[in-house]
Amino acid sequence: MAVMLISAPAQHLVEGNPAAAVRVIIYEDLQCSDCAAFRHMLDEKILPRFGAKVAFEHRDFPLAKHAWARKAAIAARFFQATSAELAVAFRKHALAERRQITASNFDERLAAFAKQNGVDPGKALAALDDPVYAALVEKDLQDGVARGVAKTPTAFIEGAPFVETFTFEEISKAIEAALAAAK
Repeated sequence: MAVMLISAPAQHLVEGNPAAAVRVIIYEDLQCSDCAAFRHMLDEKILPRFGAKVAFEHRDFPLAKHAWARKAAIAARFFQATSAELAVAFRKHALAERRQITASNFDERLAAFAKQNGVDPGKALAALDDPVYAALVEKDLQDGVARGVAKTPTAFIEGAPFVETFTFEEISKAIEAALAAAK
């Protein structure tokens, strides 16, 4: 099933059906192992089952304990300015490669990803110092803090939080209930 993507750097990246009545808001850290596990669940189970009926909105929540998570979030916003597909690809890449990426090799890894995807590596690296992208990430972080987010991933379905580790069955039950209530 094809999943629609919408995006602009100042908006939130949305996978699934952007016009859906049900919206799952996901706060994520691109250096987080639990976020990587959730990304896998999203790709393998959640989007195939609910992508046509639900909007999955990504928000950046780089944890202070992660050395390169903020840079990754800023880079994701830069790629989002090019295309939603590229933004999703970068998010997937960062999560999949998080064990090989370090604070000292992040820039090199970012430049390589950009080059492999037809984006000027110099522009990708310069984006890390762009105050507009940094402000967007900070706004997501502050919005998350205001909602009580402290761990990642945290997904909100109709205001109910699913925090850090949760099963497909738990989150799908909440999505099904939200879809039933939206009818």
